[in-house]
Amino acid sequence: MASDANRLLIERFYAALGERDGTTMAASYAPDATFSDPVFPDLRGDRPGAMWRMLTASSADLSVELLEHEADETRGSAHWRATYTFSRTGRSVVNDIHSRFRFENGLIAEQEDSFDFYRWARQALGTSGLLLGWTPIVRNKVRAQAAAGLEKFVAATQASNTETG
Repeated sequence: MASDANRLLIERFYAALGERDGTTMAASYAPDATFSDPVFPDLRGDRPGAMWRMLTASSADLSVELLEHEADETRGSAHWRATYTFSRTGRSVVNDIHSRFRFENGLIAEQEDSFDFYRWARQALGTSGLLLGWTPIVRNKVRAQAAAGLEKFVAATQASNTETG
């Protein structure tokens, strides 16, 4: 039954995140997948998988709890919690996240994650997050830094693959 397969896909996806296995996570996406969250608002194609490979490679202390999830033949959802140290500041973060999925052919075609950006900013950024984390200025700066980091990671990965391939 497709609903069982999609529910298992969600379980494998978050188990891979907890094991910091970005390659398995990337393989869970359809080739033309889309991903959106408050930090990475519009990733397409190979970028959702690249984002997870980058995040799992840079997080030494990531802990993931899949709190609840469900799926049917085409849609699914998950409520999960990530605990980690934000590498830019060394501050501890506990992020409570809700994910919505659309599935095609046993893969994730769309994923939209939502979380309280201001709560995240207060934890990750400290005083500046507390004072300004609710503003578009901080959100846009975090987005720009995240996008630049992802592009740098993708370029380095492509260069490494060219050298070894």
